[in-house]
Amino acid sequence: MTFPESPEPLEALQARIRRKLVRQHFMHHIGADLTLIEPGRIEAELVLEKQHQQHTGFAHGGLVATMADLVAGFAAVTLVPEGTGVVTVELKTSYLHPGVGQRLRAVGWVLKAGRRLHFCESEVWCDDKLIAKATATMAVIEPQ
Repeated sequence: MTFPESPEPLEALQARIRRKLVRQHFMHHIGADLTLIEPGRIEAELVLEKQHQQHTGFAHGGLVATMADLVAGFAAVTLVPEGTGVVTVELKTSYLHPGVGQRLRAVGWVLKAGRRLHFCESEVWCDDKLIAKATATMAVIEPQ
């Protein structure tokens, strides 16, 4: 999906999103980082380590859902003005394959950006295998 040209230059958008990352403590805790920031689209990666595994050695489902939520949420944030936020109001994750490999990569995009709700999708890949797809609804939170 493509979005109309943003009045915000790409470099300014990327800097704004990077500033928001400072307060994303859980994202830092799991070791994830954004690797692509574009209007309506975000990618993130993390190196899979032992603390990310469930009891059989696969990437934990909660981690996979977190990555899906992370990229969907930040994709929505790219389409709201500075000072406005978004929160997840619904997340549905479908697990397609176990996450076995070295690296998780999540890709998220906005399907429809509304005034109050943004509808998003995301995919989570483990190395070169698609392991999960998610749909998310994000509520736009106006500044107080």
